[in-house]
Amino acid sequence: MNSDLSDYRKSYEKSALLEGNLPENPLILFEEWFTEVDNTAGVDEVNAMTIATIEPDGFPKSRVVLLKHFDNHGFIFYTNYNSEKGKAILQNPKVCISFFWPNLERQVIIKGKAQKQSEEKSTTYFHSRPRGSQLGAWASDQSTEINSRNVLTKKLQDLEEIYKNKEIPKPPHWGGFVIVPETIEFWQGRPNRLHDRMLYKKINTNNWNHKRLAP
Repeated sequence: MNSDLSDYRKSYEKSALLEGNLPENPLILFEEWFTEVDNTAGVDEVNAMTIATIEPDGFPKSRVVLLKHFDNHGFIFYTNYNSEKGKAILQNPKVCISFFWPNLERQVIIKGKAQKQSEEKSTTYFHSRPRGSQLGAWASDQSTEINSRNVLTKKLQDLEEIYKNKEIPKPPHWGGFVIVPETIEFWQGRPNRLHDRMLYKKINTNNWNHKRLAP
């Protein structure tokens, strides 16, 4: 196999990111960008983000998850704590999440530490999910080996019978992680590969500084 992609070219010309337009708090800029992308056609799930963790074998691993909430405290997603990524985070809470929004030629890269969300908030969110998703959280022993998909199908059918006309409890091994950011980098595509990169670094809880990086 030999796939030469050297002729794949694109000129980035949709916007710019200049110092005069930067807020002091990067979460304000993130919300502005998120809203702009969400209101512009071309991205099906604007809240899709790649999360990279350090695995027990020392290798980084990344996968796409869905952001479910963000505010000044951090970025929240939900998962099985016994999954591969859940175990990796509990062993080493340093993570990196990134968003790629090609419709506006933007990326956001966030490094920080993840911590478990409170049981109360995780439970509230769990019960806001469709019943099928609630049952799925019980049916899948995430990241473990299974013989076939029939294992999942049978387990889901059993759970549907068990919880028929009943409230489905939140699994104790399922909940949210809050990623508390330490750095947030905004990347805006520009012509001639001279992209705009602005890096915010947290000084303390309420203060950040920022600087421009060469592309």
